Amino acid sequence: MLTLRMRPIPLVAAGLSAGLALVAPPALRAQQAPYPPATTFRTIQLETLACGRENTTASCSKARALADPLLDHPRLSTSCKDALWSVREKAVTAPANSLERRDPIDKASRDVGAYCRQPFVPKPAQPSGENPGGKPFNLRSF
Repeated sequence: MLTLRMRPIPLVAAGLSAGLALVAPPALRAQQAPYPPATTFRTIQLETLACGRENTTASCSKARALADPLLDHPRLSTSCKDALWSVREKAVTAPANSLERRDPIDKASRDVGAYCRQPFVPKPAQPSGENPGGKPFNLRSF
């Protein structure tokens, strides 16, 4: 009779490595994914405003199509994703282009501009004791 012997150690190691594979890639993708350019967000804003103004299927579907793929972007903030979600939900056509329809669409457009800016990254400070020329600062030279 043939018996199979379970080996718990490799199973635990396999489980841990599978768990790490689920956790590590988003962090790595967040570091590697470039932040979308400002022109992308400006295009979304303009298309969303056009949707509110014109109430056409073409402009509304284009605004939603531009906002949709950015919802899964790893480097965008939650508030930016909320603004993009509002564009996706509110940029729809209606039988009548009323002020009640247009105001939330315009607000979603403004929110994209306010919340989806590229984060400020300060330049590294120069080490103390050095002047901008790169040579050590010497008090005796004065």
